Amino acid sequence: MKYDTIREAAQAWVSSFNAIPYSVVEKLYRISDGEDLWEITPPTVGDRVTLYNDWSTGEISEVVTEDGDTEYVVALDAGGSCRYARDDFEVERESVLPMWGTLWAFDEGIDDEWLDGEVLGSHVQEMADCGFRIYESEDYGHIFGIDGAGYDFYSEHWIPLYKVRGLQWHEKEDVA
Repeated sequence: MKYDTIREAAQAWVSSFNAIPYSVVEKLYRISDGEDLWEITPPTVGDRVTLYNDWSTGEISEVVTEDGDTEYVVALDAGGSCRYARDDFEVERESVLPMWGTLWAFDEGIDDEWLDGEVLGSHVQEMADCGFRIYESEDYGHIFGIDGAGYDFYSEHWIPLYKVRGLQWHEKEDVA
């Protein structure tokens, strides 16, 4: 079925996801001591990071660009920028789970296959670039959430994800 606008198409897609209350995911994390739920979100542009290497241990900085899966350009708070390997820093997060009260899981296996990259390579970075924090569970597969509140999730997260997912269930590009 074709929808009139991209927003309507994204809303239809998102409404098919399995919504999981934050409290349920929090209990899963606590009960398993983090053994059955681990975050796989890669760093994205704008993330605040703490550096861990010989010359800047403990320095807080910000990711400026991603250079593939292994290197990142990080702007140092003290000035300048350097290229760092992923193991040289840790992303600073407010908490173990995102702040929004609901997390989601794809309902369709084809969406999970897209995220895992079983055919064309992993899309975890693309999903993270759309503002999602992504978790993996041995028992529950992928779970994802939004670390934000007080703005339009559709224009900031869901429509960009719909686009990178390659879906074209809409007639018009406008988001009205």
